[in-house]
Amino acid sequence: MKRALRIVFMGTPDFAVPSLDILVRNGYNVVGVVTAPDKHAGRGQQIQQSAIKKYAVENKLHLLQPEKLKDEQFIQTLKTLDANLFIVVAFRMLPEVVWKMPEYGTFNLHASLLPQYRGAAPINWAVINGEKETGATTFFLKHEIDTGNILLQEKISIDDTDNAGSVHDKLMNLGSLLVLKTVQGIESNSITEKPQTSIVNSSTALKHAPKIFKEHCLIDWNKSTIEIHHLIRGLSPYPTAFTYLDGKVLKIFAAQISQQATERSPIKTTETIAPIIFSTDNKSYLSCKCADGWIDILELQLEGKKKMYVQEFLRGYTFK
Repeated sequence: MKRALRIVFMGTPDFAVPSLDILVRNGYNVVGVVTAPDKHAGRGQQIQQSAIKKYAVENKLHLLQPEKLKDEQFIQTLKTLDANLFIVVAFRMLPEVVWKMPEYGTFNLHASLLPQYRGAAPINWAVINGEKETGATTFFLKHEIDTGNILLQEKISIDDTDNAGSVHDKLMNLGSLLVLKTVQGIESNSITEKPQTSIVNSSTALKHAPKIFKEHCLIDWNKSTIEIHHLIRGLSPYPTAFTYLDGKVLKIFAAQISQQATERSPIKTTETIAPIIFSTDNKSYLSCKCADGWIDILELQLEGKKKMYVQEFLRGYTFK
């Protein structure tokens, strides 16, 4: 007879909370929760707890916050929990000694339709690349990152009005349902694993999702309006696409492809870091010249200032 599930859940940010919550609400025995250590952050260097820690404390779940996942004391504590299933949602890379420990394995929730968009930033890159759909996948961990056997997948559409933040929220909720279905399937032994090698062949063009760095966020205004619009959407609200104005970083949170490009007069700036041609009436609109048209900025933040809509920004800033 199959032993009743004893689950250890591993996660850190907001994205992971609905997946843990749905297991708790459905009566599953979560014997341990592993999350990142507290850290100092912000101007006052206040101690910040992860979203998962806050949830675990509120719900009186057994909490572990190891500095190092190979720490012998942490490994021994995991063993004493006698868990037979580990679940990973938005957490660090696990050492083999950890993910191989439970009897029924360790599965991960990934925010893409694997094998596409393996890597640290699948949501951002799907939007940046102009995808019309993405999804969530649960899969068993193995040595190579994001390559294990697929358990379940669900798709969602990416609308033209979506940005990385709205897609994140869609997948956060969809992912929690997928985690529950996966646990139920493992419990009832009704899931058939699907090797990713059965999907990938020599002609499959795989798109990757590496970690986003600052150089990915700098807008190249020599690109097309569509490429730049996708970049802005794919990096909003974080880490945010940016350009320069008066030598300061100008973050752009929302924009649209201009429908009135031919009517706008250019204003050349003297930026040496990333030259840009603006157009504005200093009241209602601010546009930037691209290779094949203009991008209208809708929401922005100049370094040292607060985030604001373009009309509010233009009330305090005049282009000469």
